[in-house]
Parts: sequence; C-alpha cells; structure tokens
Amino acid sequence: MSTVIDEVDYGPLAQLIGKWVGNKGLDNAPDSNANPNKTAFTDEIIFTASGPAENAEEQNLVSIKYHHVVRELTNGHIFHDQIGHWIYEKSTNIIMHSLSIPRAVCLLAGGEYQENNGESIFNVEAKAGSQAYGIVQSPFMLEKAKTKAFKMNLSVKENKLNYHEVTSLHIYGKDFEHTDTNVLFRVTYEQG
Repeated sequence: MSTVIDEVDYGPLAQLIGKWVGNKGLDNAPDSNANPNKTAFTDEIIFTASGPAENAEEQNLVSIKYHHVVRELTNGHIFHDQIGHWIYEKSTNIIMHSLSIPRAVCLLAGGEYQENNGESIFNVEAKAGSQAYGIVQSPFMLEKAKTKAFKMNLSVKENKLNYHEVTSLHIYGKDFEHTDTNVLFRVTYEQG
C-alpha cells in the first residue's frame, strides 16, 4: 500500500499517521526478584509525517516520527514514554524502527515490510552488539538492567493497530523476557 502526503510517498508508513489509543494493554515486566509482574495499561501513540531523507546520494528513505505514552490502567500514572521514527526504504522493502526511552536506552531495529490480506505487518529486531540493528545503553543499564535483544510485531489494518514486543533483559541477576501487547484504534489523523 502506498500513499502520498504533501508530495511525499510514505508507502506503508502512511497507514500509521494519526493518533491511536488503546486500553487493553498488558505489560509483563520483572519485579525486584526478576519474577513476572503484570500491569494493565492504556496507550496513546501519535504518528506524524517527518519527510524524506537521502543517504550518500544513493539511499532514499521516508520516515514518520512518533511519541508513545503508556499509563497504568488503575491510576493513570505514566510508566513508559518513548519517542522515535519508523523508516521505510521502498527499493529494498526494508522497515526500520528507532526508539529512545528516558532510561538511557536507544535502539535501531530492522526487518522487512509485509502485507497479508490487506493487513500491513512490520516485524523488526535489534540485538546488543549488532553493528547494523543494535542497542545502545548507559553504563548503569549495562550493569543493572541490560537490554540484550528487542523484537516487535506491529500490524495495522484500516483503523486498528496491534503490537506485541519482547525486550530480552538481564536484570536482578537473571534473564527475563519483558513483553508488552495492546490493540489500539485510530481516533484522529495527524499530518505533522
């Protein structure tokens, strides 16, 4: 699927543009003993067009930026805030996802865009130590709560968005698969 916005062909990324909300989120994060601690949450993600980019006069990319805020369902307190970009290269069908969280962790994940029965699927992965799709984190996080890998499956069809992400951590002396999942619905279209 390809859509032109303000003279820029954003390809499959155009489907994400807008404000999305969901209240069926489930966060499975480690407690202080690295045991599962499940928290219900609400989501708000705003995607806006950010334009084309050219690298070394050879690579042509388009991107959308986003802001993602997660609140506990029970009390509305924010417990996760992240910003980043989704990036698409039409010639290779590569999709990339950059993100930054204010715990001093950033990453660039990559994969290939897919379509299935009208549903757009964005699967991306990053691994610590990778030169291409990697993870950068502060010395404290490397020592106390190291992110070893990240995988995200995001799918969108019309005005419904699903995501499931797994962050592989080494925390409290143990390995833990931190998962987040939710279903969101578009409530407005934003042009950026």
